[in-house]
Amino acid sequence: MHAPDPHYRDIVERGFREAAFLNEIGITLVDCGPGWCESILRILPRHLQHTGVIHAGVQTTIADHTAGGAAMTVTPADGYILTVEFKMQLLRAGIGDALWCRAQILKPGKAFHVVESEVYAMKDDKKTLVSKLSGTMAVVARNGA
Repeated sequence: MHAPDPHYRDIVERGFREAAFLNEIGITLVDCGPGWCESILRILPRHLQHTGVIHAGVQTTIADHTAGGAAMTVTPADGYILTVEFKMQLLRAGIGDALWCRAQILKPGKAFHVVESEVYAMKDDKKTLVSKLSGTMAVVARNGA
């Protein structure tokens, strides 16, 4: 997949580093390339719901922001990304020491990118798919037009 902005990595890194909510939760960028992005979150007690499983809001946050990171890798330098819509499928209870997410662009476009994220709970050496996001990201001009 083509990355129209050669500085896409710097932009994605800044998007993770400067997102206050992500910093509060603890989500960090693992890596990215043209059309994809990966992130991780070490699970702490504050990420769990009352039953002891990883909260759906935490899973949704990592899936959405990682999808946005993937979208930024195929967005021109004069644009940025806003989520238009997504569907989150919670496939099983999230139980583990970390969440690892990989997002990839299914169809890039000039105005919208279609993206998919998979969220895995990691425990010891085992990765288990716990949720999946399908979404649409809008390409917005930086000048507001």
